[in-house]
Amino acid sequence: MPYVAQDHPRIGWIGTGRMGFQLVARLLDAGHDVAVYNRTRAKAEPLAERGATVVDRPAGLADRDVVFTMVSASPDLEAVTTGPGGVLTSPDAAPGVLIDSSTVSTQTSALMRKAAAKRGTGFLAAPVSGNPKVIAAGKLTVAVSGSREVFDQVEPLLALLGRGVTYVGEDEVARLVKIAHNVFLGVVTQ
Repeated sequence: MPYVAQDHPRIGWIGTGRMGFQLVARLLDAGHDVAVYNRTRAKAEPLAERGATVVDRPAGLADRDVVFTMVSASPDLEAVTTGPGGVLTSPDAAPGVLIDSSTVSTQTSALMRKAAAKRGTGFLAAPVSGNPKVIAAGKLTVAVSGSREVFDQVEPLLALLGRGVTYVGEDEVARLVKIAHNVFLGVVTQ
């Protein structure tokens, strides 16, 4: 099982768009050491003023205890993890745990889980429900799936992101939970 420092894990974050930026800010406010990567570096720079370290490529986060990914789509997730300079491609290091909060297919999620396992990295699917205003209010919810042991290690970190963190099972179950949640909200809205 991957080792993650329990007291002060070193965190990496890939994807500092509207949602990622707010979530990194929460981790920094809680006193965590956070290094960030964003394809457009200028979007990550304001986080440096708040104490984050900005790296030039995802592989620069390979030595972190926990790395979160929050990118736009399946090809983007593949690019920042297993593509050239990806966080799982460093010959010398790999994160203890990779937590993906991107909205991606279950197929891509399963591929990333396998790629992480080859490097000895735990993988959790952790899609979020909310928006930047919800994050600011501390009301984000997260459904998480993967190894229960890995989830138990990082649950305190996940709890900093919002008010509701729920372990929903093994493998890619969290992706299905998010889809069901979104369908339910659509029905309620109608």
